[in-house]
Amino acid sequence: MRENTKIPEIKRMNKVRIANYIFKQGHASKVDIAYSLGLSMPTVLQNIKELVETGVVEEIGEYQSTGGRKAKTFSIVADSCYAVGVDITAHHVGLVLVDAKGMILLDRRTKKHYEDSLPYYQELCEITERFIEQNVRDTGKIIGVGVSIPGIIDRQQEILIQSHALKVSNVSLKKMHQFLPYRLKFDNDANCAAYTELSSENRNVIYLSLNNTVGGAIIYNGKLLEGDNFKSGEFGHMIIVPDGKRCYCGKTGCVDCYCSALVLSSHTDGNLERFFDRLKNGDPVLRQVWDQYLQYLALTVSNLRMVFDCDIILGGYVGGYVQDYLIELNQLVMELNKFDYDASYIRCGKYQMAASAYGIAMRFIQQFYETLK
Repeated sequence: MRENTKIPEIKRMNKVRIANYIFKQGHASKVDIAYSLGLSMPTVLQNIKELVETGVVEEIGEYQSTGGRKAKTFSIVADSCYAVGVDITAHHVGLVLVDAKGMILLDRRTKKHYEDSLPYYQELCEITERFIEQNVRDTGKIIGVGVSIPGIIDRQQEILIQSHALKVSNVSLKKMHQFLPYRLKFDNDANCAAYTELSSENRNVIYLSLNNTVGGAIIYNGKLLEGDNFKSGEFGHMIIVPDGKRCYCGKTGCVDCYCSALVLSSHTDGNLERFFDRLKNGDPVLRQVWDQYLQYLALTVSNLRMVFDCDIILGGYVGGYVQDYLIELNQLVMELNKFDYDASYIRCGKYQMAASAYGIAMRFIQQFYETLK
């Protein structure tokens, strides 16, 4: 009797594995799927048939043949579902629309100053709903709206426990449910961005978020390590300069004081892009600012490497720009770290402004495949 009850779940999991495989590969043939997942051809044929009938998978063509019959290729149906990511910051709101293939269809960012008030949340939800209605023909295909927020979040209770960036604490996020007719998820912005950048499973990775505040996330064996009180990855408040600059948290010498995006953008009227444009054009003052920034960033990265001994991804607003200066950073890190032969473990994130919004939207897309029936 027990074995019989397990059969439907085994069948469902085979479908989940096949859908996930096609999703991650982009496209695949039946032979590829059977060989890679260790499934019998009849099992693959039946599940592909069901996935096509439910509109999740479609045939997109044939592989080039080296002789014999050409193999049909299957891919995810891009418009089978959509998810939306919303990124709340102190002065902006970012929105992304993601399709079932995990592709960003739209990425928008608008100025909106945060405040913990009902009118703010209502207007935020109205902006989100307009964004959806203007860009998705069938809104019934929206499987969820994810919201990333800079702060410590209790996801189960949907409470923003504390956010220095937004200057609030103990804020209930449940009020947004009354304004948006979609499933909602909430998470810390750095956790969301780390999810975006993690391209392979069962790996250990440190994500260092270099936004207007410095944060981060710890990925252990492919899973987020949250900590007992949801406070892991607060790298911005490690002290790197004893008795240094005063941090907004009340301590002195925190990483945030030396490595946040504001350290750079404050020299160009808050415009980070302008900072790097002028830096590339040889501005001597900004070059000095950048050299000092790299020194502190190298110290932070070296300390993280000493503690965690794994790859480190530099993300956030600054992370994308560091790519052009990665050799300089690597050299500085190697001067501080005598335990590694090189600094190839340092890499830059693939996304800048959209990372957090994309990451929280992708939670819904991944869940879509994990819950197929």
